[in-house]
Formats: sequence, C-alpha cells, structure tokens
Amino acid sequence: MSRRRNKDQENRIRIIGGTHGSRQIRFPQIEGLRPTSDRIRETLFNWLQEDIVNASCLDLYAGSGALGFEAMSRGASSVQFVEINPQAIDALQQNRDLLNLSAVEITRSSVINWLSAGTESAGNDKQFDIVFVDPPYSSDLLMATCEHMAEKRLLKSGAKIYLEYNEPIALNALPEAFKNLKQKKAGNVHYYLFENTV
Repeated sequence: MSRRRNKDQENRIRIIGGTHGSRQIRFPQIEGLRPTSDRIRETLFNWLQEDIVNASCLDLYAGSGALGFEAMSRGASSVQFVEINPQAIDALQQNRDLLNLSAVEITRSSVINWLSAGTESAGNDKQFDIVFVDPPYSSDLLMATCEHMAEKRLLKSGAKIYLEYNEPIALNALPEAFKNLKQKKAGNVHYYLFENTV
C-alpha cells in the first residue's frame, strides 16, 4: 500500500529536445524540489546550442536532473550530478538507467562539501564546459557555490555557468571572472548565463 502511495506521489517532467526528446523522467515529491520549467529550459538550451555538443557538464543541486538529462539528450558528452537527498538520488539513478546514459555520474553529497574537496577528491578531478546551478530558493547557497567553483578551478576557460534563483542576483557579488552574457525573468524566476573568463 505504501509503495503504491509513493508511486502516486511521483512527478514527471518531459525532456524537450534532442535524442531523448519527449521522453519523461520521474522525480519524487520533495519539499523545495522544483524542476526548471519547460519554458526556461527551452530558452536556456537555445542560449547553449553552440556549446552543448560534446560538452562536459556539471549539474549542482541536481534535484530532478531535468537540466542534466536535457543536456545529455542534446549532445553533451557527460554529466556529473551532485545531489544530497537520497530519494532524489534514487530517482536520478533510475532515470539514468531508463535512458541508458552511461556517461552520467551521480554523487550523493552536499554541493559545498563536494566543491570544497575540489581536485583533491577522487572523481572530482576534471574541469567542466557547462555548469548548472539551481539551489533551493529557501537557501542562501548561490553565492557560496559560485565562490567555491571559482576557487577550485573546476571551470574551463570560456565555460558557461547557468544560475537560477527566485530574486535578482547581485552581479557585483559574483566572482570577477564571471561575465554576464544573458539574463531573463519568467514569473518570479530570474535566470542568467555567465562565461568564465579565466
């Protein structure tokens, strides 16, 4: 009975484009977990269309995995998910297997701890072309995450950084190397694309 109830509480979101376009992924009902909407993902991946093919991607605060799985569908070479919630981790693993994506790695960790380990941590020793940062809106983790990314040099020169938050981001508080390329607002969601200039 409880298993049936948990199944009923699962949500689904559609991959928009690429080789897995129209496939659905499932994610559990978790407080604070809200996948990036179809509308915003469509805009984001239009922004990234010249960068996504063969890109190595990092999806922080992965949640449903909507951004990382969309990236794989559109031609990314690999995605590293970092997520701390065990239910979300289980769903990410199930969706990875469902879509047969062997180049997806999933790590259960707090993002700050994972970033703090940097290149000293086994499995956390490469640089990325694209990073998605979409922390829980109730947290104050956005700026700390950006600072850690810059300090640990996990970003390739020219890497693209996507930031999403429920209020405007103080651009002058971000690392100096982050150049603002694009920004938009959808409802109460503010989203941005930056380039790493170092």
